[in-house]
Amino acid sequence: MTYDVIIRDGLWFDGTGAPGAVRHLGIVDGRVAAVSETRLDETGCREVIDATGTWVIPGIVDIHTHYDIEVLGDPTLPESLRHGVTTIFLGSCSLSTVHVDAVDAGDLFGRVEAIPRQHVIDGVQRHKNWSSAAEYVEALESLPLGPNLAGFLGHSDIRTAVMGLDRATRKGIRASNAEIARMEAMLTEALDAGFLGMSSQQLLFDKLDGDTCRSRTLPSTFARTRELRRLNAVLRRRDRVLQSGPNIKNPLNILAQSFSSLGLFRKRLKTSLLSAADIKALPVVIRIMGPIARIVNGLGGNFRWQHLPVPFEVYADGIDLVIFEEFGSGAAALHLSEQVARNSLLADEEYRRAFRKDYDAKYGPRVWHRDFFDADIVECPDASLVGKSFGQVGVERGGLHPVDAFLDLVLEHGTRLRWRTTISNHRPEFLRKMAQEPGIQMGFSDAGAHLRNMAFYNMGLRLLKHVRDAERAGTPFMTTEHAVHRLTGELAEWYGLDAGHLRVGDRADIAVIDPERLDASLEAYSESPVEEYGGLSRMVNRNDATVRAVIVAGRPVFRDGVPTAVLGQERIGRFLRVDEAAGTATTGATAAVLAS
Repeated sequence: MTYDVIIRDGLWFDGTGAPGAVRHLGIVDGRVAAVSETRLDETGCREVIDATGTWVIPGIVDIHTHYDIEVLGDPTLPESLRHGVTTIFLGSCSLSTVHVDAVDAGDLFGRVEAIPRQHVIDGVQRHKNWSSAAEYVEALESLPLGPNLAGFLGHSDIRTAVMGLDRATRKGIRASNAEIARMEAMLTEALDAGFLGMSSQQLLFDKLDGDTCRSRTLPSTFARTRELRRLNAVLRRRDRVLQSGPNIKNPLNILAQSFSSLGLFRKRLKTSLLSAADIKALPVVIRIMGPIARIVNGLGGNFRWQHLPVPFEVYADGIDLVIFEEFGSGAAALHLSEQVARNSLLADEEYRRAFRKDYDAKYGPRVWHRDFFDADIVECPDASLVGKSFGQVGVERGGLHPVDAFLDLVLEHGTRLRWRTTISNHRPEFLRKMAQEPGIQMGFSDAGAHLRNMAFYNMGLRLLKHVRDAERAGTPFMTTEHAVHRLTGELAEWYGLDAGHLRVGDRADIAVIDPERLDASLEAYSESPVEEYGGLSRMVNRNDATVRAVIVAGRPVFRDGVPTAVLGQERIGRFLRVDEAAGTATTGATAAVLAS
Protein backbone atom coordinates (compact mmCIF):
# COMPACT_ATOMS: atom_id res chain seq x y z
CA MET A 1 0.00 0.00 0.00
CA THR A 2 1.17 3.54 -0.78
CA TYR A 3 0.46 5.94 2.06
CA ASP A 4 -0.20 9.67 1.83
CA VAL A 5 1.35 10.30 5.26
CA ILE A 6 3.26 8.05 7.65
CA ILE A 7 3.79 8.91 11.33
CA ARG A 8 6.47 6.63 12.67
CA ASP A 9 7.77 5.64 16.10
CA GLY A 10 5.33 7.73 18.18
CA LEU A 11 3.62 6.70 21.43
CA TRP A 12 0.10 6.24 20.02
CA PHE A 13 -3.09 6.81 22.00
CA ASP A 14 -6.29 5.83 20.19
CA GLY A 15 -8.74 8.04 22.16
CA THR A 16 -10.62 5.11 23.73
CA GLY A 17 -8.71 5.20 27.00
CA ALA A 18 -6.58 2.21 26.05
CA PRO A 19 -2.91 2.37 27.11
CA GLY A 20 -0.50 3.95 24.67
CA ALA A 21 1.93 1.91 22.57
CA VAL A 22 4.72 2.77 20.15
CA ARG A 23 3.24 2.37 16.69
CA HIS A 24 3.59 3.48 13.08
CA LEU A 25 0.50 5.04 11.48
CA GLY A 26 -0.28 5.08 7.78
CA ILE A 27 -2.85 7.51 6.35
CA VAL A 28 -4.70 7.18 3.05
CA ASP A 29 -7.49 9.45 1.74
CA GLY A 30 -7.94 11.26 5.04
CA ARG A 31 -8.34 8.17 7.22
CA VAL A 32 -6.09 5.91 9.23
CA ALA A 33 -5.25 2.93 7.02
CA ALA A 34 -2.68 1.21 9.24
CA VAL A 35 -1.57 1.08 12.86
CA SER A 36 1.50 -1.15 12.90
CA GLU A 37 4.04 -2.49 15.37
CA THR A 38 6.60 -2.60 12.55
CA ARG A 39 7.82 0.07 10.16
CA LEU A 40 5.54 0.77 7.18
CA ASP A 41 6.77 0.86 3.60
CA GLU A 42 7.54 4.53 2.91
CA THR A 43 7.89 4.10 -0.86
CA GLY A 44 5.92 6.83 -2.63
CA CYS A 45 4.72 8.37 0.65
CA ARG A 46 4.14 12.11 0.31
CA GLU A 47 5.22 12.96 3.87
CA VAL A 48 6.87 11.03 6.68
CA ILE A 49 6.72 12.44 10.21
CA ASP A 50 9.29 11.13 12.67
CA ALA A 51 7.40 11.07 15.98
CA THR A 52 10.14 9.48 18.09
CA GLY A 53 9.74 10.56 21.71
CA THR A 54 6.33 12.17 21.12
CA TRP A 55 2.70 11.33 21.78
CA VAL A 56 0.45 10.75 18.77
CA ILE A 57 -3.11 11.46 19.85
CA PRO A 58 -6.47 12.14 18.18
CA GLY A 59 -7.11 15.81 17.51
CA ILE A 60 -8.60 17.55 20.55
CA VAL A 61 -12.34 18.37 20.54
CA ASP A 62 -13.28 21.87 21.80
CA ILE A 63 -16.94 21.76 22.83
CA HIS A 64 -17.47 25.44 23.70
CA THR A 65 -16.32 28.33 21.49
CA HIS A 66 -17.68 31.55 20.02
CA TYR A 67 -15.94 31.44 16.66
CA ASP A 68 -19.26 32.04 14.83
CA ILE A 69 -18.11 35.43 13.51
CA GLU A 70 -14.38 34.85 13.14
CA VAL A 71 -14.82 31.65 11.12
CA LEU A 72 -16.47 33.66 8.35
CA GLY A 73 -13.41 35.88 7.87
CA ASP A 74 -10.65 33.43 8.78
CA PRO A 75 -11.94 29.86 8.43
CA THR A 76 -8.53 28.40 9.27
CA LEU A 77 -9.03 29.30 12.98
CA PRO A 78 -5.28 28.99 13.58
CA GLU A 79 -5.27 29.94 17.26
CA SER A 80 -7.02 26.69 18.15
CA LEU A 81 -5.59 24.55 15.37
CA ARG A 82 -1.98 25.23 16.36
CA HIS A 83 -2.67 23.68 19.78
CA GLY A 84 -3.90 20.37 18.40
CA VAL A 85 -7.62 21.24 18.38
CA THR A 86 -9.08 19.72 15.22
CA THR A 87 -12.84 19.78 15.96
CA ILE A 88 -14.55 22.98 17.13
CA PHE A 89 -18.15 23.54 18.28
CA LEU A 90 -19.95 26.74 17.23
CA GLY A 91 -23.22 28.20 18.50
CA SER A 92 -22.74 28.15 22.29
CA CYS A 93 -24.67 30.10 24.94
CA SER A 94 -27.83 30.56 22.80
CA LEU A 95 -25.82 32.53 20.19
CA SER A 96 -25.50 31.54 16.55
CA THR A 97 -25.69 33.32 13.20
CA VAL A 98 -27.94 30.90 11.34
CA HIS A 99 -31.08 33.07 11.26
CA VAL A 100 -30.43 36.57 12.67
CA ASP A 101 -29.41 39.48 10.47
CA ALA A 102 -26.13 41.35 10.84
CA VAL A 103 -27.31 44.12 13.19
CA ASP A 104 -29.09 41.71 15.52
CA ALA A 105 -25.98 39.51 15.51
CA GLY A 106 -23.96 42.56 16.56
CA ASP A 107 -26.34 43.23 19.44
CA LEU A 108 -26.29 39.60 20.54
CA PHE A 109 -22.56 38.92 20.34
CA GLY A 110 -20.95 42.31 20.92
CA ARG A 111 -21.23 42.87 24.66
CA VAL A 112 -21.86 39.31 25.84
CA GLU A 113 -18.79 37.89 24.13
CA ALA A 114 -16.68 41.08 24.08
CA ILE A 115 -16.29 41.06 20.30
CA PRO A 116 -16.49 44.62 18.91
CA ARG A 117 -20.08 45.05 17.71
CA GLN A 118 -19.25 46.76 14.43
CA HIS A 119 -16.91 43.93 13.46
CA VAL A 120 -19.69 41.44 14.13
CA ILE A 121 -22.06 43.43 11.91
CA ASP A 122 -19.47 43.84 9.16
CA GLY A 123 -18.53 40.15 9.22
CA VAL A 124 -22.10 38.88 8.94
CA GLN A 125 -23.07 41.47 6.30
CA ARG A 126 -20.04 40.62 4.19
CA HIS A 127 -20.40 36.84 4.28
CA LYS A 128 -24.00 35.86 4.96
CA ASN A 129 -25.59 34.19 1.93
CA TRP A 130 -27.75 31.63 3.73
CA SER A 131 -31.28 31.61 5.11
CA SER A 132 -31.51 28.14 6.69
CA ALA A 133 -29.40 25.76 8.73
CA ALA A 134 -28.72 23.54 5.72
CA GLU A 135 -27.57 26.54 3.67
CA TYR A 136 -25.44 27.68 6.61
CA VAL A 137 -23.63 24.33 6.59
CA GLU A 138 -23.11 24.64 2.81
CA ALA A 139 -21.73 28.15 3.30
CA LEU A 140 -19.25 26.96 5.91
CA GLU A 141 -18.12 24.09 3.72
CA SER A 142 -17.55 26.47 0.81
CA LEU A 143 -14.82 28.13 2.89
CA PRO A 144 -11.21 26.90 3.19
CA LEU A 145 -11.81 25.45 6.64
CA GLY A 146 -8.81 24.46 8.72
CA PRO A 147 -10.39 22.41 11.53
CA ASN A 148 -13.63 20.46 11.53
CA LEU A 149 -16.74 22.22 12.81
CA ALA A 150 -19.92 21.13 14.55
CA GLY A 151 -22.76 23.38 15.60
CA PHE A 152 -25.51 24.19 18.04
CA LEU A 153 -28.50 26.24 16.96
CA GLY A 154 -28.79 29.20 19.32
CA HIS A 155 -32.10 29.73 21.12
CA SER A 156 -31.55 33.50 21.15
CA ASP A 157 -30.85 33.31 17.41
CA ILE A 158 -34.17 31.68 16.50
CA ARG A 159 -36.18 33.64 19.09
CA THR A 160 -34.86 36.90 17.66
CA ALA A 161 -35.50 35.81 14.08
CA VAL A 162 -39.10 34.81 14.86
CA MET A 163 -40.17 37.55 17.29
CA GLY A 164 -37.82 40.42 16.50
CA LEU A 165 -35.17 41.45 19.01
CA ASP A 166 -37.35 44.05 20.73
CA ARG A 167 -40.34 41.76 21.35
CA ALA A 168 -38.05 38.84 22.19
CA THR A 169 -36.51 40.83 25.07
CA ARG A 170 -39.55 42.54 26.57
CA LYS A 171 -40.90 41.47 29.94
CA GLY A 172 -44.44 40.22 29.85
CA ILE A 173 -44.38 39.25 26.17
CA ARG A 174 -44.60 35.54 25.55
CA ALA A 175 -44.08 33.75 22.29
CA SER A 176 -47.38 32.77 20.67
CA ASN A 177 -48.20 29.21 19.66
CA ALA A 178 -47.44 30.10 16.05
CA GLU A 179 -44.09 31.64 17.00
CA ILE A 180 -43.10 28.61 19.06
CA ALA A 181 -44.12 26.36 16.18
CA ARG A 182 -41.84 28.36 13.89
CA MET A 183 -38.95 27.93 16.36
CA GLU A 184 -39.67 24.19 16.53
CA ALA A 185 -39.50 24.03 12.74
CA MET A 186 -36.17 25.91 12.70
CA LEU A 187 -34.74 23.56 15.31
CA THR A 188 -35.98 20.47 13.47
CA GLU A 189 -34.45 21.73 10.23
CA ALA A 190 -31.11 22.28 12.02
CA LEU A 191 -31.16 18.77 13.48
CA ASP A 192 -31.92 17.41 9.99
CA ALA A 193 -28.82 19.28 8.80
CA GLY A 194 -26.73 17.47 11.42
CA PHE A 195 -26.53 20.04 14.22
CA LEU A 196 -25.59 18.88 17.72
CA GLY A 197 -28.74 20.32 19.27
CA MET A 198 -29.72 23.69 20.72
CA SER A 199 -27.91 26.05 23.05
CA SER A 200 -29.86 28.18 25.47
CA GLN A 201 -28.96 30.59 28.26
CA GLN A 202 -30.69 31.67 31.47
CA LEU A 203 -27.78 33.62 32.97
CA LEU A 204 -28.99 37.12 33.74
CA PHE A 205 -25.76 39.11 33.54
CA ASP A 206 -25.24 38.50 29.83
CA LYS A 207 -26.42 41.79 28.30
CA LEU A 208 -27.24 43.03 24.80
CA ASP A 209 -25.21 45.60 22.91
CA GLY A 210 -26.49 48.29 20.53
CA ASP A 211 -28.97 51.06 21.22
CA THR A 212 -32.53 49.73 20.84
CA CYS A 213 -32.32 46.91 23.37
CA ARG A 214 -29.08 47.78 25.14
CA SER A 215 -28.54 46.17 28.55
CA ARG A 216 -31.48 43.80 28.27
CA THR A 217 -30.64 40.18 28.93
CA LEU A 218 -30.42 37.65 26.11
CA PRO A 219 -33.65 36.65 24.34
CA SER A 220 -33.50 33.07 25.64
CA THR A 221 -33.77 34.36 29.22
CA PHE A 222 -37.29 35.62 28.42
CA ALA A 223 -38.56 32.22 27.28
CA ARG A 224 -41.23 30.72 29.51
CA THR A 225 -41.86 27.11 30.48
CA ARG A 226 -44.14 26.27 27.55
CA GLU A 227 -41.62 27.46 24.98
CA LEU A 228 -38.70 25.70 26.66
CA ARG A 229 -40.68 22.48 27.10
CA ARG A 230 -41.69 22.34 23.43
CA LEU A 231 -38.18 23.01 22.13
CA ASN A 232 -36.73 20.47 24.56
CA ALA A 233 -39.28 17.94 23.32
CA VAL A 234 -37.80 18.25 19.82
CA LEU A 235 -34.35 17.50 21.27
CA ARG A 236 -35.68 14.57 23.31
CA ARG A 237 -37.25 12.94 20.27
CA ARG A 238 -34.01 13.17 18.30
CA ASP A 239 -31.65 12.37 21.20
CA ARG A 240 -29.79 15.64 20.64
CA VAL A 241 -28.13 17.91 23.16
CA LEU A 242 -29.41 20.89 25.13
CA GLN A 243 -26.46 23.08 26.09
CA SER A 244 -27.53 25.65 28.65
CA GLY A 245 -26.36 28.07 31.29
CA PRO A 246 -28.55 28.32 34.39
CA ASN A 247 -29.43 31.44 36.32
CA ILE A 248 -26.77 31.16 39.03
CA LYS A 249 -28.69 33.56 41.28
CA ASN A 250 -31.51 31.03 41.49
CA PRO A 251 -30.37 27.64 42.85
CA LEU A 252 -33.75 26.17 41.93
CA ASN A 253 -33.09 27.02 38.29
CA ILE A 254 -29.80 25.11 38.43
CA LEU A 255 -31.52 22.06 39.91
CA ALA A 256 -34.44 22.30 37.46
CA GLN A 257 -32.11 22.37 34.46
CA SER A 258 -30.03 19.51 35.85
CA PHE A 259 -33.01 17.27 36.58
CA SER A 260 -34.71 18.10 33.26
CA SER A 261 -32.33 15.52 31.83
CA LEU A 262 -34.44 12.80 33.46
CA GLY A 263 -37.05 11.03 31.39
CA LEU A 264 -39.82 10.48 33.97
CA PHE A 265 -42.34 8.85 31.59
CA ARG A 266 -40.71 10.43 28.52
CA LYS A 267 -37.36 10.25 26.73
CA ARG A 268 -34.48 11.69 28.69
CA LEU A 269 -32.90 14.95 27.57
CA LYS A 270 -29.19 14.93 26.82
CA THR A 271 -28.04 17.99 28.77
CA SER A 272 -24.72 19.87 28.97
CA LEU A 273 -24.77 22.62 31.58
CA LEU A 274 -22.44 25.55 32.27
CA SER A 275 -20.36 25.17 34.25
CA ALA A 276 -18.47 23.20 36.86
CA ALA A 277 -16.03 25.64 38.43
CA ASP A 278 -14.27 26.02 41.75
CA ILE A 279 -15.46 29.59 42.29
CA LYS A 280 -13.44 31.68 44.74
CA ALA A 281 -16.54 33.57 45.82
CA LEU A 282 -18.48 30.35 46.53
CA PRO A 283 -15.94 27.68 47.52
CA VAL A 284 -18.56 25.19 48.68
CA VAL A 285 -20.36 24.95 45.34
CA ILE A 286 -17.77 22.74 43.65
CA ARG A 287 -18.43 20.04 46.23
CA ILE A 288 -21.98 19.51 44.98
CA MET A 289 -21.29 19.50 41.22
CA GLY A 290 -20.19 15.89 41.03
CA PRO A 291 -22.94 14.56 43.31
CA ILE A 292 -25.64 16.38 41.27
CA ALA A 293 -24.40 14.74 38.07
CA ARG A 294 -24.15 11.33 39.74
CA ILE A 295 -27.69 11.59 41.14
CA VAL A 296 -29.22 12.70 37.85
CA ASN A 297 -27.40 10.07 35.81
CA GLY A 298 -28.07 7.41 38.45
CA LEU A 299 -31.78 8.09 38.08
CA GLY A 300 -31.58 7.60 34.31
CA GLY A 301 -30.59 11.03 33.02
CA ASN A 302 -27.82 11.86 30.58
CA PHE A 303 -26.29 14.94 32.13
CA ARG A 304 -22.85 16.58 31.99
CA TRP A 305 -21.31 19.74 33.39
CA GLN A 306 -18.78 21.64 31.26
CA HIS A 307 -15.51 22.51 32.91
CA LEU A 308 -12.41 24.54 32.07
CA PRO A 309 -9.60 22.32 33.43
CA VAL A 310 -7.21 25.22 34.20
CA PRO A 311 -7.24 28.25 36.52
CA PHE A 312 -9.76 30.79 35.20
CA GLU A 313 -7.53 33.85 34.99
CA VAL A 314 -9.03 36.95 33.40
CA TYR A 315 -7.56 40.26 32.30
CA ALA A 316 -9.29 43.61 31.85
CA ASP A 317 -8.62 46.99 30.29
CA GLY A 318 -10.09 49.48 32.74
CA ILE A 319 -13.62 48.49 33.70
CA ASP A 320 -14.35 46.56 30.50
CA LEU A 321 -14.94 43.07 31.89
CA VAL A 322 -18.07 40.95 31.89
CA ILE A 323 -17.87 40.14 35.63
CA PHE A 324 -19.05 43.69 36.39
CA GLU A 325 -22.36 42.84 34.69
CA GLU A 326 -23.42 40.67 37.63
CA PHE A 327 -24.22 43.56 40.01
CA GLY A 328 -26.15 46.78 39.54
CA SER A 329 -23.45 49.42 39.76
CA GLY A 330 -21.08 47.52 37.49
CA ALA A 331 -23.78 46.96 34.88
CA ALA A 332 -24.70 50.66 35.06
CA ALA A 333 -21.17 51.61 34.05
CA LEU A 334 -21.04 49.12 31.18
CA HIS A 335 -24.44 50.31 29.97
CA LEU A 336 -22.78 53.60 29.01
CA SER A 337 -20.81 53.11 25.82
CA GLU A 338 -19.88 56.79 25.47
CA GLN A 339 -16.68 57.47 27.42
CA VAL A 340 -17.51 60.98 28.71
CA ALA A 341 -20.82 59.83 30.17
CA ARG A 342 -19.21 56.76 31.70
CA ASN A 343 -16.42 58.82 33.31
CA SER A 344 -18.97 61.24 34.72
CA LEU A 345 -20.78 58.29 36.34
CA LEU A 346 -17.57 56.80 37.78
CA ALA A 347 -16.70 60.14 39.38
CA ASP A 348 -20.12 60.59 40.98
CA GLU A 349 -20.08 60.05 44.78
CA GLU A 350 -23.60 58.63 44.91
CA TYR A 351 -22.62 56.08 42.27
CA ARG A 352 -19.48 55.21 44.22
CA ARG A 353 -21.52 54.59 47.36
CA ALA A 354 -23.66 52.13 45.38
CA PHE A 355 -20.53 50.43 43.98
CA ARG A 356 -19.00 50.14 47.47
CA LYS A 357 -22.23 48.63 48.76
CA ASP A 358 -22.28 46.06 45.94
CA TYR A 359 -18.60 45.31 46.51
CA ASP A 360 -18.99 44.84 50.27
CA ALA A 361 -22.02 42.53 49.91
CA LYS A 362 -20.04 39.30 50.16
CA TYR A 363 -22.91 36.83 50.30
CA GLY A 364 -25.18 35.39 47.65
CA PRO A 365 -24.51 33.78 44.27
CA ARG A 366 -21.82 35.48 42.23
CA VAL A 367 -18.90 34.72 39.90
CA TRP A 368 -16.44 37.45 40.93
CA HIS A 369 -14.96 37.28 44.43
CA ARG A 370 -15.13 41.11 44.67
CA ASP A 371 -11.73 41.47 46.28
CA PHE A 372 -9.60 44.23 44.82
CA PHE A 373 -6.68 43.01 46.96
CA ASP A 374 -6.80 39.98 44.64
CA ALA A 375 -6.55 42.00 41.41
CA ASP A 376 -3.09 42.93 40.20
CA ILE A 377 -2.12 45.74 37.84
CA VAL A 378 -0.02 44.45 34.93
CA GLU A 379 0.17 47.53 32.67
CA CYS A 380 -0.24 51.22 33.46
CA PRO A 381 1.20 54.55 32.29
CA ASP A 382 2.29 55.00 35.91
CA ALA A 383 4.92 52.25 36.03
CA SER A 384 5.18 52.49 39.82
CA LEU A 385 1.76 50.82 40.09
CA VAL A 386 2.58 47.71 38.05
CA GLY A 387 2.59 44.60 40.22
CA LYS A 388 0.41 46.13 42.91
CA SER A 389 -3.22 45.28 43.70
CA PHE A 390 -5.92 47.94 43.75
CA GLY A 391 -6.35 47.27 47.46
CA GLN A 392 -2.66 47.94 48.04
CA VAL A 393 -2.88 51.16 46.03
CA GLY A 394 -5.79 52.25 48.23
CA VAL A 395 -3.77 51.62 51.39
CA GLU A 396 -0.84 53.59 50.00
CA ARG A 397 -3.13 56.47 49.09
CA GLY A 398 -4.20 57.15 52.64
CA GLY A 399 -6.53 54.23 53.25
CA LEU A 400 -8.85 54.68 50.27
CA HIS A 401 -11.59 52.10 49.92
CA PRO A 402 -10.47 49.57 47.25
CA VAL A 403 -13.42 50.59 45.05
CA ASP A 404 -12.33 54.23 45.11
CA ALA A 405 -8.73 53.27 44.34
CA PHE A 406 -9.93 51.23 41.36
CA LEU A 407 -12.31 53.88 40.02
CA ASP A 408 -9.72 56.64 40.46
CA LEU A 409 -7.24 54.69 38.35
CA VAL A 410 -9.85 53.89 35.69
CA LEU A 411 -10.69 57.60 35.45
CA GLU A 412 -7.02 58.51 35.26
CA HIS A 413 -5.84 55.91 32.77
CA GLY A 414 -8.93 54.40 31.09
CA THR A 415 -8.24 51.29 29.05
CA ARG A 416 -4.48 51.83 29.38
CA LEU A 417 -4.91 50.38 32.88
CA ARG A 418 -4.63 46.61 32.49
CA TRP A 419 -5.12 44.20 35.38
CA ARG A 420 -5.80 40.55 36.12
CA THR A 421 -7.38 38.25 38.64
CA THR A 422 -8.26 34.57 38.95
CA ILE A 423 -11.93 33.99 39.63
CA SER A 424 -12.12 30.20 39.78
CA ASN A 425 -10.30 26.87 39.44
CA HIS A 426 -7.49 28.15 41.63
CA ARG A 427 -7.12 25.06 43.86
CA PRO A 428 -5.15 22.23 42.18
CA GLU A 429 -6.75 19.55 44.36
CA PHE A 430 -10.20 20.42 43.02
CA LEU A 431 -8.96 20.62 39.44
CA ARG A 432 -7.76 17.04 39.91
CA LYS A 433 -11.11 15.94 41.31
CA MET A 434 -13.08 17.56 38.48
CA ALA A 435 -10.79 16.04 35.86
CA GLN A 436 -11.72 12.58 37.15
CA GLU A 437 -15.46 13.16 37.60
CA PRO A 438 -17.42 11.26 34.89
CA GLY A 439 -20.31 13.75 35.03
CA ILE A 440 -18.00 16.60 34.02
CA GLN A 441 -16.77 17.26 30.47
CA MET A 442 -13.51 19.01 29.61
CA GLY A 443 -14.46 22.15 27.71
CA PHE A 444 -15.56 25.78 28.07
CA SER A 445 -12.54 27.39 26.41
CA ASP A 446 -14.67 30.28 25.06
CA ALA A 447 -12.20 30.46 22.16
CA GLY A 448 -12.94 33.32 19.79
CA ALA A 449 -14.59 35.47 22.47
CA HIS A 450 -13.42 37.84 25.24
CA LEU A 451 -10.45 38.63 23.04
CA ARG A 452 -8.79 41.02 25.50
CA ASN A 453 -9.81 39.11 28.61
CA MET A 454 -8.55 35.53 28.48
CA ALA A 455 -6.73 32.89 26.45
CA PHE A 456 -7.52 29.21 26.93
CA TYR A 457 -6.86 28.00 23.39
CA ASN A 458 -4.39 25.45 24.74
CA MET A 459 -6.50 24.20 27.65
CA GLY A 460 -6.24 20.58 26.46
CA LEU A 461 -2.46 20.74 26.52
CA ARG A 462 -2.60 22.25 29.99
CA LEU A 463 -4.67 19.33 31.26
CA LEU A 464 -2.08 16.94 29.83
CA LYS A 465 0.64 18.97 31.57
CA HIS A 466 -1.20 18.76 34.89
CA VAL A 467 -1.51 14.99 34.51
CA ARG A 468 2.14 14.55 33.54
CA ASP A 469 3.44 16.86 36.28
CA ALA A 470 1.52 14.91 38.91
CA GLU A 471 2.83 11.61 37.56
CA ARG A 472 6.43 12.82 37.61
CA ALA A 473 5.97 14.14 41.15
CA GLY A 474 4.82 10.71 42.31
CA THR A 475 1.25 11.89 42.98
CA PRO A 476 -0.67 10.66 39.92
CA PHE A 477 -4.40 11.31 39.73
CA MET A 478 -5.13 10.22 36.15
CA THR A 479 -3.34 8.23 33.46
CA THR A 480 -2.26 9.89 30.24
CA GLU A 481 -4.55 7.63 28.22
CA HIS A 482 -7.52 8.63 30.38
CA ALA A 483 -6.70 12.33 29.95
CA VAL A 484 -6.44 11.90 26.17
CA HIS A 485 -9.78 10.07 26.16
CA ARG A 486 -11.43 12.89 28.12
CA LEU A 487 -10.25 15.47 25.57
CA THR A 488 -11.07 13.43 22.47
CA GLY A 489 -13.02 10.17 22.18
CA GLU A 490 -15.23 10.69 25.22
CA LEU A 491 -16.54 13.99 23.86
CA ALA A 492 -16.97 12.77 20.29
CA GLU A 493 -18.91 9.71 21.46
CA TRP A 494 -21.25 11.67 23.74
CA TYR A 495 -22.07 14.25 21.07
CA GLY A 496 -22.34 11.62 18.30
CA LEU A 497 -19.51 12.78 16.03
CA ASP A 498 -17.04 11.02 13.77
CA ALA A 499 -14.00 12.41 15.60
CA GLY A 500 -11.81 11.87 18.61
CA HIS A 501 -10.41 8.42 17.78
CA LEU A 502 -7.31 7.16 16.05
CA ARG A 503 -7.92 3.56 14.95
CA VAL A 504 -7.90 1.94 11.54
CA GLY A 505 -10.82 3.48 9.61
CA ASP A 506 -11.04 6.61 11.78
CA ARG A 507 -10.62 10.15 10.51
CA ALA A 508 -6.95 11.10 10.45
CA ASP A 509 -7.29 14.14 12.73
CA ILE A 510 -4.09 14.02 14.77
CA ALA A 511 -1.89 16.00 17.15
CA VAL A 512 1.77 15.05 17.63
CA ILE A 513 2.84 16.33 21.06
CA ASP A 514 6.28 16.56 22.64
CA PRO A 515 5.68 15.63 26.30
CA GLU A 516 9.00 17.20 27.30
CA ARG A 517 7.60 20.56 26.22
CA LEU A 518 4.47 20.35 28.37
CA ASP A 519 6.13 23.06 30.41
CA ALA A 520 5.65 26.55 31.83
CA SER A 521 5.26 28.02 28.34
CA LEU A 522 1.68 26.70 28.36
CA GLU A 523 0.72 28.99 31.25
CA ALA A 524 1.86 32.24 29.62
CA TYR A 525 -0.03 34.32 27.10
CA SER A 526 0.96 36.47 24.16
CA GLU A 527 -0.90 38.93 21.96
CA SER A 528 -1.59 38.75 18.25
CA PRO A 529 -3.67 40.99 15.96
CA VAL A 530 -6.98 39.77 14.53
CA GLU A 531 -6.90 40.97 10.94
CA GLU A 532 -10.63 40.62 10.36
CA TYR A 533 -11.32 42.71 13.48
CA GLY A 534 -9.33 45.69 12.29
CA GLY A 535 -6.06 44.48 13.81
CA LEU A 536 -7.45 44.27 17.37
CA SER A 537 -4.76 42.74 19.58
CA ARG A 538 -6.08 39.65 21.31
CA MET A 539 -4.72 37.35 23.97
CA VAL A 540 -3.40 34.07 22.58
CA ASN A 541 -1.19 31.17 23.65
CA ARG A 542 2.20 30.49 22.11
CA ASN A 543 3.84 27.16 22.93
CA ASP A 544 4.75 26.10 19.44
CA ALA A 545 7.49 23.67 20.46
CA THR A 546 4.92 21.56 22.33
CA VAL A 547 2.87 20.57 19.28
CA ARG A 548 5.16 19.11 16.64
CA ALA A 549 2.46 18.54 14.05
CA VAL A 550 -1.28 18.90 13.54
CA ILE A 551 -3.10 16.89 10.89
CA VAL A 552 -6.71 17.30 9.74
CA ALA A 553 -8.28 14.75 7.40
CA GLY A 554 -4.84 13.35 6.67
CA ARG A 555 -3.36 16.75 5.69
CA PRO A 556 -0.61 18.33 7.83
CA VAL A 557 -1.76 21.87 8.61
CA PHE A 558 0.77 22.92 11.27
CA ARG A 559 4.41 21.88 11.80
CA ASP A 560 6.21 23.24 14.90
CA GLY A 561 3.85 26.20 15.17
CA VAL A 562 4.10 27.15 11.50
CA PRO A 563 1.07 26.72 9.20
CA THR A 564 1.71 24.58 6.15
CA ALA A 565 1.20 25.88 2.62
CA VAL A 566 -2.14 24.13 2.25
CA LEU A 567 -3.80 25.93 5.19
CA GLY A 568 -6.21 28.57 3.92
CA GLN A 569 -5.76 27.58 0.29
CA GLU A 570 -8.33 24.78 0.23
CA ARG A 571 -10.89 23.20 2.51
CA ILE A 572 -9.27 20.69 4.85
CA GLY A 573 -11.82 20.39 7.65
CA ARG A 574 -15.55 19.96 7.24
CA PHE A 575 -18.83 20.33 9.11
CA LEU A 576 -19.29 17.13 11.10
CA ARG A 577 -22.89 16.00 11.20
CA VAL A 578 -24.27 14.11 14.17
CA ASP A 579 -24.50 10.32 13.78
CA GLU A 580 -22.85 10.39 10.37
CA ALA A 581 -21.23 7.09 9.40
CA ALA A 582 -17.95 6.83 11.27
CA GLY A 583 -16.12 4.84 8.63
CA THR A 584 -14.86 1.34 9.37
CA ALA A 585 -13.09 2.00 12.63
CA THR A 586 -11.86 -1.01 14.55
CA THR A 587 -10.60 -1.28 18.09
CA GLY A 588 -7.03 -0.25 18.79
CA ALA A 589 -5.97 -3.79 19.59
CA THR A 590 -7.52 -5.20 16.42
CA ALA A 591 -6.02 -2.43 14.32
CA ALA A 592 -2.56 -3.20 15.60
CA VAL A 593 -2.95 -6.86 14.67
CA LEU A 594 -4.41 -6.13 11.24
CA ALA A 595 -1.64 -3.76 10.27
CA SER A 596 1.33 -5.46 11.91
